[in-house]
Amino acid sequence: MRVRRAASRICVLFVGVAVAASCVDPPPPDAAGYVAAREQMVTRQLRARGITNERVLAAMAAVPRHRFVPEEIRDDAYSDQALPIGNGQTISQPYVVAVMSELLAPQATDRILEIGTGSGYQAAVLAHLVRDVYSIEIDPALAARAQATLSALGYDRVHVRAGDGSYGWPEAAPFDAIIITAAAPRLPEALIGQLRDGGRVIAPLERADDGEILAVGVKHGDGFAWTEHGGVRFVPMTGAVRRTP
Repeated sequence: MRVRRAASRICVLFVGVAVAASCVDPPPPDAAGYVAAREQMVTRQLRARGITNERVLAAMAAVPRHRFVPEEIRDDAYSDQALPIGNGQTISQPYVVAVMSELLAPQATDRILEIGTGSGYQAAVLAHLVRDVYSIEIDPALAARAQATLSALGYDRVHVRAGDGSYGWPEAAPFDAIIITAAAPRLPEALIGQLRDGGRVIAPLERADDGEILAVGVKHGDGFAWTEHGGVRFVPMTGAVRRTP
């Protein structure tokens, strides 16, 4: 991946990936209306619904969510819902992003692997909480767009790669935590070996009956201690994880 500036725009090119450069305009000053909407989001959607981690709340208050959604729906950027970002994908509901960030229990020195970059919003939130975020997106166009947005906003500790998240990012391992932001039938085998002992993984895991359950696993040797945290709905994870193990 290379970043270049051309005609006052920020462009990202992925070396070896057959996709045109993705460019975004540098961010304008954060309009007062967006600031107020973000503060209201934190107060009414997050704090009032039980999010208590002050670092997570501060991160959610800091990230301009409207920069991660298509311009034509920016008026809805701080609403309590998931929104389409193109290519059949969505940006998660703010409350879900906050819940997953809180359950991950991120520390300032952590290095986190994210599977499913999407718009880049979750990665941006995590960038306020940890040392480095490594994020993989299977759709090259979305990966390029997310990296362009993150670069425009100055998130230089978020590293984005286009590829199949089922295989992780082995050369950057081990990670202190892994977050999967798409529904998976199981935890991909390759990711297990890339998580340090005592590390945490959070993922929406598909249930046999219907829907998904938000699950948190803590790695102990070759196994995990799992807890469940309610039903959720995510777009499905694609790639090798869908093949018969």
